[in-house]
Amino acid sequence: MEYRKLGSSGMYISELAYGNWVTHGEQIDQDSATACVRQALDLGITTFDTADTYAGTRAEHTLGEALVGVRRESVEIFTKVYFPTGEGRNDRGLSRKHIMESINGSLTRLGTDYVDLYQAHRYDYGTPLEETMQAFADIVRAGKAHYIGVSEWTVDEIRAGAALARELGIHLISNQPQYSLLWRVIEKEIVPTCEELGLGQICWSPMAQGILTGKYVPGQAAPAASRFTGDDGELKSDNRYLTDNILTRVQQLKPLAADAGLSMAALAVAWVLQNPNVSAAIVGASRPDQLIDTVTAAGVKLDPALLAKIDDILEPVIERDPTKVESFKTRP
Repeated sequence: MEYRKLGSSGMYISELAYGNWVTHGEQIDQDSATACVRQALDLGITTFDTADTYAGTRAEHTLGEALVGVRRESVEIFTKVYFPTGEGRNDRGLSRKHIMESINGSLTRLGTDYVDLYQAHRYDYGTPLEETMQAFADIVRAGKAHYIGVSEWTVDEIRAGAALARELGIHLISNQPQYSLLWRVIEKEIVPTCEELGLGQICWSPMAQGILTGKYVPGQAAPAASRFTGDDGELKSDNRYLTDNILTRVQQLKPLAADAGLSMAALAVAWVLQNPNVSAAIVGASRPDQLIDTVTAAGVKLDPALLAKIDDILEPVIERDPTKVESFKTRP
């Protein structure tokens, strides 16, 4: 495992972070989740990313249980606030009320006195940014979070948030965007802005929700129990990646991965890690053995010629314009 500093901070994190969106509290039980977390630790992963909204708050509790007995200072725990955690009108957003109540709930579920990174899961257009950032500053000063981050904020929102953070004497050090071989939206504006301001990227869905593993083959039935398998065993059609054009091009990456000595999943993750502004790529697992394969992406340096070949194959289907697809605000 390799370790990188998160943005311009002095905190090191593992360049592969273990995330539990979808899995913990939904797809797998506590014993399986604990086995995956312990495997991650054995492989050198020290960074764990979750959110209060995942699995209706169960994901945080599951992660906390899985980390019982682990020396707290040896891991970095990240969580988020914004999406609904209850039925009340104040059980969502980035108001001071919700942030203050949510951090306490997250700490209780995670079984810890503090998180290393507390992230605004989206931008709240219904709350003054000054109110949000002041609440974050108070949480940092209370020792409940070491650093503050954001997720899927625009360039203007990141700039405004970073400016307020500086005024309040706290560190806004990260952005958590979607980023993969197929989804490169952040490269044009977000990455240069974050480099300027000292934010690192913690990237979710580096495998494009499993598409880049190569397991979805055009014209063939989807793997049993996979994310995009319908009740009839056929591929669902409600995902932007599930087209014959994209799936065919992804299959063409297989010999490139083999030549590099990597699985398709590891190639996808390694590609994300080539971006110097990326501090970590988030990977998940429903079985411990899945992590053994994925972790081979750590420390890999991909040859420029290989990167060029990948672009030649994918260029017609790479998504760089967020206006052409569903809003980021629909994504965890």
